[in-house]
Formats: sequence, structure tokens, C-alpha cells
Amino acid sequence: MNTSKLQNVKHYLLNLQNNFINEFSKIENSRNITTDSWEKSAQEKLSGNGISISIEGDEIEKGGVNFSYVKGKALPSSASNLRQEFDKKPFQALGVSIVIHPKNPWVPTAHANVRLFSVHNHTEQEDFDNNTWWFGGGFDLTPYYPFDKDIIYWHQQAKKCCQPYGEEVYPLFKKQCDDYFFLKHRNETRGIGGLFFDDLNPQSNWSFSQAFDFIQSVGNTFLESYLTLFQRHHNKPYTEQQREFQLYRRGRYVEFNLLYDRGTIFGLQSGGRTESILMSMPKEARWGYQWQPQPNTPESQLQDYLKPRDWVI
Repeated sequence: MNTSKLQNVKHYLLNLQNNFINEFSKIENSRNITTDSWEKSAQEKLSGNGISISIEGDEIEKGGVNFSYVKGKALPSSASNLRQEFDKKPFQALGVSIVIHPKNPWVPTAHANVRLFSVHNHTEQEDFDNNTWWFGGGFDLTPYYPFDKDIIYWHQQAKKCCQPYGEEVYPLFKKQCDDYFFLKHRNETRGIGGLFFDDLNPQSNWSFSQAFDFIQSVGNTFLESYLTLFQRHHNKPYTEQQREFQLYRRGRYVEFNLLYDRGTIFGLQSGGRTESILMSMPKEARWGYQWQPQPNTPESQLQDYLKPRDWVI
């Protein structure tokens, strides 16, 4: 892959970041949106630059939309688990990561990321060759008070996003999402899923142009779908009890991100920028010793949704 292809990916990712912020600027007051451009020098373990945009306001209690383009001398194991031949090789990575924790418990938390990795044989080499790059990413939804209508819509959009690339793509990436966003120590999924993919490259029968086109579809679908759900629910009144339940469930989100999330682990293993890596954490969360919701309540019903199921045929 030549440098112009890399620049095309970078251009799309920056546009995705800008589009997301522009849309949420219509909902959230602009004074609550902070842009932080950063750079890491070549003398550090990881070099590169990025733009971290933080949202903390009345509608979005905590959100982050991060772009980064980094280079390192040794690809961490968290990024090479599917490509062991690239372990500890010099690498480049660029991507956008989005996490939104809404204030209103009726609005689900959402996450998305799209990324491109490459490895090469020499630290001074800038171009990629055809067999040493791969795209990854996906999106998932974490409701506190789930609605079947919302979940079906979410998965319909995911399936529509995958349809042009083959009938097998949606069921495969949906299953990978269900398997990945699973808290083993709690025996439950993080939410109701979406899409997850980690190795789109020629070895998995994806050309560069096809894989790049697909991640654009993923990014654009996430933006449209989540905005639709946000607008449906963000003005609904809620009680203090519902707010407390949201904070309790956010504790599970924190557990996943710190114990299992590959992006968090990769960022910390590679010497990335800690403030940007941990921007995905909610502003508030809570835990209670052996706390359980009362039976036959909306809070107890959430547990029925935290296991994989087919939402669309």
C-alpha cells in the first residue's frame, strides 16, 4: 500500500471525526466540547500525533471522539494475536475511536472504532506492502433500558452495512461482536452487540479498496444509527432510581474496558497517550456488593438481553 492510500484513509478518518462532532454540536452546547491536539516525539516508545475531542455536557455526560496516527518499533501482542508473524515488528496505526456515555438512562451508551494497521521490516520504511496491512473495527450498543424496536433497527442497519460485501459478512461479524464484547467473569455480554472485525486483508480475501470502502460504511452507519436512537430518547424524563441503575451498569462497562478491551490494552502496551486511551471511561459509575435489581422490574429485565440472539433474519 502506497502513501497516497494511507493519506486517503487519514482523510476519511478525520472527516468522520469532524462529522460526528458537527452532528453532536447540534445537540450539545459547543462550550462543552474540547479539542486537544497532541504529539509524541520520535524519542518516545511510540511517536505520532492525534486529535482528542472530549464532550462533557448536559446531554452527553462523557464522550470522546479520538483520531490518532502513531508509529512504533515493536507491535504489541494485543495487536498481533491473529498475525503472530508480525509480533514485535515496526508498525504504523491510524484510526478513530468513538465512545458516548449519555446523561439520560433511556439513551444507550455506544462505541465505534475503525482502524488501519501495518508492519514493515525496517523502522525507516514508510510504505506498506500488500501483505502487511489490515483493517479492523466495528460498533456496539449498550442500553440500560432496552427497546426491541431500537435493537432491531440497530441490527438492521448493521446488516444493511454488510450486505454489499457478501451474505456471510453480517452473521460472521455479528458473532465476532457477541464473542468479543463478553464479560467472562460476569457471564454476560456488554450490551446487545453490533459488528466486530479484526483482520481484513488479502489473506482473508479483502482487497485494500474493498476493505477501505467497508470501514467507511461502518463509520457512516454508526453515525446515522446512533443519532437516530439518541434523538428518540434523550428528552424523556427519568427518575433518580433509573439514574442509579445506569451508574451501576456503567460499572460493567468499566470492567470490560480495563480487563478485556484490546484497544485499551494496545494503547497502554505500546506507550500511547494515557489521557486519550482512557477517555472511553464514563464520568461516573458505581458498584454495590452483591446488588441485584428487584424481580419483575425493568431493571431486572435487562439481563434477558445480555446474551446473544438473532435480531434480524
